[in-house]
Amino acid sequence: MTDRTAEAAGTARLIEIMAALRTPETGCPWDLEQTFATIAPYTIEEAYEVAEAIREGDTSALRDELGDLLFQVVYHARMAEEAGAFAYADVVQAISDKMVRRHPHVFGNTEIASADAQTVAWEEQKAAERANGTAAKSGTLDDVPLALPALTRAEKLQKRAARVGFDWPHVGHVLDKIGEEVAELRAEIESGGGADRLADELGDILFGYANVARHLGVDSEEALRRCNAKFMRRFRHIESALAGEGRAPESASLAEMEALWQAAKKAEAA
Repeated sequence: MTDRTAEAAGTARLIEIMAALRTPETGCPWDLEQTFATIAPYTIEEAYEVAEAIREGDTSALRDELGDLLFQVVYHARMAEEAGAFAYADVVQAISDKMVRRHPHVFGNTEIASADAQTVAWEEQKAAERANGTAAKSGTLDDVPLALPALTRAEKLQKRAARVGFDWPHVGHVLDKIGEEVAELRAEIESGGGADRLADELGDILFGYANVARHLGVDSEEALRRCNAKFMRRFRHIESALAGEGRAPESASLAEMEALWQAAKKAEAA
């Protein structure tokens, strides 16, 4: 069996498995109860697990997580087929057509010299699709998905706006703006501002830092994940050091824990 034949057979088997799980009376009770809305959180979770396997450099885990993510695609396609909307083959056809359409330098006669040029051409093609109605939405920002993590979506919104000239010319201007937003948050705190106002001002600051990340070419989500991992490492050092003394963090003062934190920080730097 050739690789292509094996791929086709494997995909067909997965589709059959999904159909069996969703078959009334003989299928799985849990699977039969699911809807697009109830499955969507699992789809997002599986995408994150794919990203985690990539970050860890674990190709075995990546294979498994990609399988889980593929199953999510098959799951949604099956529910759509049951509703008479579309089937898995339609999903494959749609993405295949899109990839060919957006890569005319590969599947046509257009010449594109670099990855940066391709990024520009890709966005131009998307804009053309929005303009002629082949894309569902028409505004500059309309097709940036609502379901993205907030920091990632902020960067994408900013990047899209920047392409039409709405952007600070230098990261220093963004940092200056963040300074203004911090002052506004401080004023709200000092004046006893309500929860909504505090959330708005804090949101402005976070949006600003996402903009800094974009200007620096840093993935803000990845930066925060790294910070989270660093926090965990250093806090575990605090717990371990205190455990060596037969103590728990609850029994230590903030000053003691801060000293242990600084020790962990120095050890990492060394």
